[in-house]
Amino acid sequence: MRLLLIGLLSVSALFGASINLPENFQANFTQKITNAKKKTINYSGKVRFSNKTLLKWEYLKPTKKEVCTDGYELLVVDHDLEQVSNYLINKGFDLAKILKKAKEHSKNIYVTKYENINYTIQVDAKQQLHSIAYFDDLDNKVQIVFKKMRYGQGNLSPKSMKCNYPQNYDMIRG
Repeated sequence: MRLLLIGLLSVSALFGASINLPENFQANFTQKITNAKKKTINYSGKVRFSNKTLLKWEYLKPTKKEVCTDGYELLVVDHDLEQVSNYLINKGFDLAKILKKAKEHSKNIYVTKYENINYTIQVDAKQQLHSIAYFDDLDNKVQIVFKKMRYGQGNLSPKSMKCNYPQNYDMIRG
């Protein structure tokens, strides 16, 4: 009886467990943004996550952009406009905290609220991140789907997490 109870507690702990977030991950992504008038724009590219706060998004279509953040500063490089925008973040997008706070809603679906935004997170059968959906501050519906997810140990190289741009790009500080 005692072994059965321990077994049941272990199983319930697995089902109540939070999302499996590794020390780093790399993936391809698609991002669909739909505004209140049902107009949609689709992006695709690559994403890297490392060291709990470092994120790098490389947008490849329909325009080439890079977005890098360390949780405090955000750098947006628009290669089409040859422009770099640099912002300090008052309330950052902390992926690690969002995923840690998420509670299981149904099989492979988690929900959480972070900085007054509700997030719906879907994981695959291995409890690895599959998609994130939310409404942004402008009431746009945002859905990000991750493909070819590769979880890893240790931090990614600092160089791979930096936005790269030529020195002659215009710099805008926000």
